[in-house]
Amino acid sequence: MTNSLPAAAADLAEQHPDIWSAYSSLGNACANAGPLSDREKRLVKLALGIGANSVGAVHSHSRRARSEGIEDAALVQVALLAIGPLGLPRAVAAKTWIEDKTD
Repeated sequence: MTNSLPAAAADLAEQHPDIWSAYSSLGNACANAGPLSDREKRLVKLALGIGANSVGAVHSHSRRARSEGIEDAALVQVALLAIGPLGLPRAVAAKTWIEDKTD
């Protein structure tokens, strides 16, 4: 599992497996706490990354969304929806992060 994690998270998982296990369990419980589809959950996570102004989260959730078959147009729409609540500069920045297609 730690092979697919960013380096810092993988280090934490290896050095503190009890903390990582608790964190993973909480994430799984939250993911299954309601009626959202997997697609909806991924788009919400992308939106939260945009709202938090987290380049890493936007890259990660964009990459995961693509691997799950979510089209680029949907990802860009999430960035455009940020214009109202977050402002044009934040939305434009998010759009560029989504389009980075980092691997």
